[in-house]
Amino acid sequence: MIVFPAIDLKNGQVVRLAEGDMDRATIYGDDPAAQAMIFADAGAEFLHVVDLDGSFAGESRNRAAVEAILSAFPGHVQLGGGIRDASAVEGWFNLGVSRVVMGSAALKNPDFVKDMAKEWENGIVVAVDAKDGMVATEGWAEVSDVPVTDLARRFEDAGVASLLFTDIGRDGLLKGVNIEATVDLARRVDIPVIASGGVKGLDDIHMLALHAGEGIEGVITGRALYEGRLDLAAAIAMAERAQ
Repeated sequence: MIVFPAIDLKNGQVVRLAEGDMDRATIYGDDPAAQAMIFADAGAEFLHVVDLDGSFAGESRNRAAVEAILSAFPGHVQLGGGIRDASAVEGWFNLGVSRVVMGSAALKNPDFVKDMAKEWENGIVVAVDAKDGMVATEGWAEVSDVPVTDLARRFEDAGVASLLFTDIGRDGLLKGVNIEATVDLARRVDIPVIASGGVKGLDDIHMLALHAGEGIEGVITGRALYEGRLDLAAAIAMAERAQ
């Protein structure tokens, strides 16, 4: 199982939000590339980067910061936030992004996401963000009437690399991952699932890794790392050992 340390970007700074609320942002640094290297030095081979401003604007807003991360980090970068047209997708892949994450577009323009998945093999991740079991979009500002599982199943034969499942009600709050809902989704679909939202310590990593054989590909963690509640090197070792 892969551990993805997260770098969320707002106004060029490294932040974490509580429940996806832009007004509840905690700033952890102003040098995203340096943060990426800290994660690399701890053994991270994968990184999850989100352009939070881009999520709301529908287009890139932290391009310079993302490019700096891509230049510094020696591993694979997974990027999300406002990537909603073909030129943006192509542009980021050309700059070295390994995977592009699409959320709002998956709900509102699924054919486009499927086209991108076919064009960029193993390169598109569909973000399935949930609030009370329903899909949330537009940087989590809007909640739809589409159940999470229904959206996920629309992409089963589309060639997407993974589903990124986030329980918004836990994100950034250190409440613990919603293991039950995450594993349930992985069992219901044939696409690997990446867990996100609420990681508070090694127990979350251990519990998810035990279900790696059921389709849990990885886990994203942010605030727990920044606040010293989770040691990244230990988390990576745990994810590898528990399988």
